[in-house]
Amino acid sequence: MVDKRKYTTESKIVALGGSNGGLLMGAAATQRPDLFKAIVCEVPLLDMLRYHKFLIARYWIPEYGSSEDAEQFRWLLRYSPYQNIRAGVNVPPMLVTAGANDTRVDPMNAKKFVAALQNNPGQTSPIILHMDFDSGHGSGQSTQQSIDNWTFVFEYVMNQLGM
Repeated sequence: MVDKRKYTTESKIVALGGSNGGLLMGAAATQRPDLFKAIVCEVPLLDMLRYHKFLIARYWIPEYGSSEDAEQFRWLLRYSPYQNIRAGVNVPPMLVTAGANDTRVDPMNAKKFVAALQNNPGQTSPIILHMDFDSGHGSGQSTQQSIDNWTFVFEYVMNQLGM
């Protein structure tokens, strides 16, 4: 899909989001993979049918809903990135990050999403999982950790754009 006003093309768009924005990146990747050159998905919530069973996520039911309610299950299923990986469909290259010590969003979300994409028969673009074993959800990082993580992300973005 080329922008009719010629501002840009999908070959020049890298989307980045973390936490709730990571959920958005997962949804963008599975719903409209044709729109992006690459995606950076940081500390994401990606399995919307089971998210509330891990760590503190049960407190987010008022915000996201619960798959244990039949009506909410139906609309969670429609956008949940993990459940919407389509066999044979290639998503753009992705860098998915997670903090091994994340007490908010269980890193299992990132791990199982990446594993499912890497094992999808139609997936040809690289899907990379970067586990940060020295931090959690991003907060509480030292200045040096934050600099190192942002450097890593921007190196990935610049590489994807051929810079």
